[in-house]
Amino acid sequence: MIQIKTNIKEYPSLEGNQNKVLVAPLNWGLGHATRCVSIVCLLLENNFTPVIASDGIALTYLKNEFPLLETVELPSYNIRYTKHAFFTKWKLFFSVFSILSAIKKEQKIIAELVETNTFCGIVSDNRFGVRNSKIPSVYITHQLKVFSGFTTFLTTYIHKKIFSKYDVCWVPDSTSGLKLAGDLSHLKSDKFNLEYIGNLSPLNFKNAQKKYDVTIVLSGPEPQRSILERKLIVEFSKYKGRVLLIRGDVQHRKVMEQREGIEIINFLNSFELEKVLNSSDLIVARSGYSTVMDLAKLRKKAFFIPTPGQTEQEYLAAYLEQKKIAPFVIQEQFDISCLSKVSGYKGFKEASESKLNASLLEVFKSV
Repeated sequence: MIQIKTNIKEYPSLEGNQNKVLVAPLNWGLGHATRCVSIVCLLLENNFTPVIASDGIALTYLKNEFPLLETVELPSYNIRYTKHAFFTKWKLFFSVFSILSAIKKEQKIIAELVETNTFCGIVSDNRFGVRNSKIPSVYITHQLKVFSGFTTFLTTYIHKKIFSKYDVCWVPDSTSGLKLAGDLSHLKSDKFNLEYIGNLSPLNFKNAQKKYDVTIVLSGPEPQRSILERKLIVEFSKYKGRVLLIRGDVQHRKVMEQREGIEIINFLNSFELEKVLNSSDLIVARSGYSTVMDLAKLRKKAFFIPTPGQTEQEYLAAYLEQKKIAPFVIQEQFDISCLSKVSGYKGFKEASESKLNASLLEVFKSV
């Protein structure tokens, strides 16, 4: 089992190690970055040297987790949401040209890195331009199908074209038992080189004394993250119990404050987050897939509030409610009385383990 180690000094000396692997998560909230913690640890434990490449808060988060690792800043996709869910799809549609521009810049940077460094592989978590034909390139995604309403066929087709260009696609889900991503992570076709690697959360379940009645975990693109934060502070000021709100803001100092009877902190690293969530009765969060993996690994009870206009989160929230794991409500309808629904759900009880092991890294040893 992968154990969290946030300081490279805990590993054997990597001085002079030429087995460099570029690990590049998409900067869309913190989810893609947090699930890459397990990948970085796996590489370190098997005598590879990870080099982290991303931008914005994803890059900042991983710099905090692995302060001694080399990093590369990539161009931003500039993904933002609107204040109103109705306009979100249009906002994303009109962002296509800036995303394509960022992908071209990405490809140029990656080509230069491969030419001037001794990389033996690439791991891209949903960064479309991070691959190179000269070295093995791995793609990570749980969205083999990209739900987008009436355009689902088109968005899924485009995504298939993207991940089919990689040597292998690692899917952070299982093919048996509880499939955390439901239909998102499974295709009828077997023509793609898919490897199901199980739960990618770096967190581990531990029996802990209860400290918080509710912990709120926020993340995701602005402005929706801040909109939900303001709403939850108002609603939880009426709650009788100990509440911690983790803002998911890694750009500022880690400051703890009290507001309306709620403890608020900007961010926690993986070790701290594991400790807090294990000592919490209930987790209130977005239904992003990385959060779902964390809560499944920790066997927690949850209440989900999907990001307005993000079809994937809306699907996951409805899917997990249908499985009687956790209730959800749309953001506009949330009030503190909604938490009463939780008692009718079983929470994450089924085993949801990682299948990460050294054999996955054989793909990089052919160079």
